[in-house]
Amino acid sequence: MKAHYKRYILKFRYPGGTSRGVLREKETWFLFLSDGNRTGVGECGLFRGLSSDDQPDYEDQLKFLCKRINKNEILSVESLKCFPSIQMGYETALLSLKSEDPFQLFPSPFTRGLDKIPINGLVWMGDRSYMKAQIEEKIAQGFDCIKLKIGTLDFIEEYSLLKEIRNNYSAEKITLRLDANGAFAPDGVMDKLKSLSDLEIHSIEQPIASGQAEAMRELCINSPIPIALDEELIGVIKKEERIALLDKIMPNYLILKPSLLGGFKSCEDWIALAQERSIGWWVTSALESNIGLNAIAQWTFSLSVKNHQGLGTGNLFTNNFESPMCVSKGNLYFDINQNCEIPNI
Repeated sequence: MKAHYKRYILKFRYPGGTSRGVLREKETWFLFLSDGNRTGVGECGLFRGLSSDDQPDYEDQLKFLCKRINKNEILSVESLKCFPSIQMGYETALLSLKSEDPFQLFPSPFTRGLDKIPINGLVWMGDRSYMKAQIEEKIAQGFDCIKLKIGTLDFIEEYSLLKEIRNNYSAEKITLRLDANGAFAPDGVMDKLKSLSDLEIHSIEQPIASGQAEAMRELCINSPIPIALDEELIGVIKKEERIALLDKIMPNYLILKPSLLGGFKSCEDWIALAQERSIGWWVTSALESNIGLNAIAQWTFSLSVKNHQGLGTGNLFTNNFESPMCVSKGNLYFDINQNCEIPNI
């Protein structure tokens, strides 16, 4: 088996506003494996400033991995656990190589075009008019679950916008999820959550920054809105550390991002721990290209999900790759008529 890698810069169609800043491009890496007859590809979805493996020697690790593969050394996916995005890329590339179709990794009714995955519509931060326009667009497109990134505007203005949505659409018609990306300070966050609870919010992701386990625990105990952990899970690798984190904080939900958490098997380990504690969860992409999104979506369907997933990021980039993924009326589908080829980057 032979291996090589490539770096690629994805260009945002529109600037993506978050509490950590405005995103205009996204760096990613691809791992290619070949056995002489077939080629497989996996995306190493590094997220600068967020991934625990955002290290100066990141490319060196990819070089070393390819060197070992090219020497026919047998490597386990778990051996890369300190570099979760590379772990994810390697796991996916192996699945892609073994498949007759490199883009069908988890054959199912989904990949046969017979079933779908419900997803939320993502609304990026911006000024009030920009966010309102996005919300109206998502609802017109048929989404019944909207996820809004908050924490940049003045809270009163954000509350007013959310209240306007709720006045026009009941919780039975539109589910509202919020993602604060750790924007709120522990002091005063409870008052914000109490205000938001009047609007029948489904959940809020990471209301305060990660690394404040005691403060997050208190929030989860007292918050009138269910709390989901996202960034809090990044870099927590050992099973005993994961158990300790969940037992201490006891959140309502986990947000699972395979590229940031070490791939599919690693996320399944998180799911098992969550289910033992009656903690809910859903899967979210982390600005991967369509190659990574395709793999994540197929795996997600294999988990028999019924709730809305966060997999609607395929149309964010101007220079994305062809994909069998398509979105219609708030659902993600696999287009069996779309013939995709491994990109020649």
